[in-house]
Amino acid sequence: MQNYGTILVVDDNEAILTALKYCLAGTFEKVLTLSSPDRVLTLLGQEEVRVVLLDMNFTLGVNSGQDGLVWLQAIHKHHPDIPVVLITAYADIQLAVRGLKRGAADFITKPWDNEELVRKLKDVCDKATEMTTLDELEADHIRRAIDRCHGNLTKAAELLGVTRQTLYNKVKKLE
Repeated sequence: MQNYGTILVVDDNEAILTALKYCLAGTFEKVLTLSSPDRVLTLLGQEEVRVVLLDMNFTLGVNSGQDGLVWLQAIHKHHPDIPVVLITAYADIQLAVRGLKRGAADFITKPWDNEELVRKLKDVCDKATEMTTLDELEADHIRRAIDRCHGNLTKAAELLGVTRQTLYNKVKKLE
């Protein structure tokens, strides 16, 4: 069986942390848990974490998911290579979409199915370690620059630091 390294689980419910620790122990070499997100960034700086499983609600009586979205952004800012999977009992499609748009690798609802949870976490870890070719990176970078410039190739070329003709030739190869 493949070892998936270290996972960090952040949830304010101690019973959830205990259940997840047992559930994930067979898949991950190390299961770290935090009952508050306050130490997430410090811990990620000290440990080599492969994936973070992050609850979305930490403020008593508030179930908007905003806490999780704030911490998701903080993790991505300081540790952009560590995928974050969001988990919440108060799930709705809009919240899942907001989380995914802000960079979450996946979204899981409580109560979870153990096999599905493990499969999703394995998939996220596997995807994070896939290598992207330079051509794929360049194509993605070009598309984002053109999108940012609303299709204006002259502005996109300036943004990318190439001539308009060079950008035009690269775009033709992408088609």
